[in-house]
Amino acid sequence: MTNKRTATENTYVRVAAIQMVSKSDLDANMASARKLLNEAKHELVDLAVLPENFLTYGTRPSFDRSQEVKFLATFAQMAKELGMWIVAGSFPLRHSIEGHDRQSEEVEKPFATSVVFHPDGHVHEYYDKIHLFDVDVSDTNRRYRESNDFSQGSRPVVFDSPWGRIGLAICYDLRFPELFFDFAQKGVSIILIPSAFTEATGRDHWEILLRARAIECQCFIVAPNQGGSHNEKLSTWGQTMVIDPWGNVLASLDKGEGTVVADLDLSMIQKISDRMPIASHRRMTVY
Repeated sequence: MTNKRTATENTYVRVAAIQMVSKSDLDANMASARKLLNEAKHELVDLAVLPENFLTYGTRPSFDRSQEVKFLATFAQMAKELGMWIVAGSFPLRHSIEGHDRQSEEVEKPFATSVVFHPDGHVHEYYDKIHLFDVDVSDTNRRYRESNDFSQGSRPVVFDSPWGRIGLAICYDLRFPELFFDFAQKGVSIILIPSAFTEATGRDHWEILLRARAIECQCFIVAPNQGGSHNEKLSTWGQTMVIDPWGNVLASLDKGEGTVVADLDLSMIQKISDRMPIASHRRMTVY
């Protein structure tokens, strides 16, 4: 792939970034996700994105193959019923995905996986989170070690859609501009970043990083976040947002469960890159 964006007849796309406050009850989380996806459909959304760990936030789940197959089948069916692209923000996935060459049978821990479901009712693409959140934070939880529960992904993912190329990232990936430079080089129009930014880190860095990545990549950012109190130790920042290629926030939601809907005019990307041709100015032979 090159940094030339693919031509598309679909200049406009309506997106939904879904904010949740997931608890330890998997069935309740599934019901909330289903309700919010139906709300998105009522808004005539084309593409809906759920947040990180929307099924299992704050728990240490261990799904067997049959459970994984059930979750994948459930969301594939929802995508077909709703006639809508659905991106299942992330959930633990260890085993192979039918129809995809996924060499994961030998890993001891699951990947934190974002799965893209096509409206025809099948898995279109998936992404295993590359950067795991192993940090110390000044909040009530204080210490996060994602690598205790998850395997590390190793494959940046860009997929083709009716609206051009779309890049997939998850939460902590946002802090690594190298990944987003790779997206820009591959000519993405939209980057999806399902997240569960903590209260402490979100307050200081969430909006700044998202707007910077949109400006740098000259593309739209769709960033659904977890947003509220999950238990006595875990609290997330919220502020789910959709951002345009100039860094403007098109729509946002502060706290709590809800759906952020925005119309993306993809012709804006070319207009901005024509005026400010960052790609052609980049001097890779110098740095």
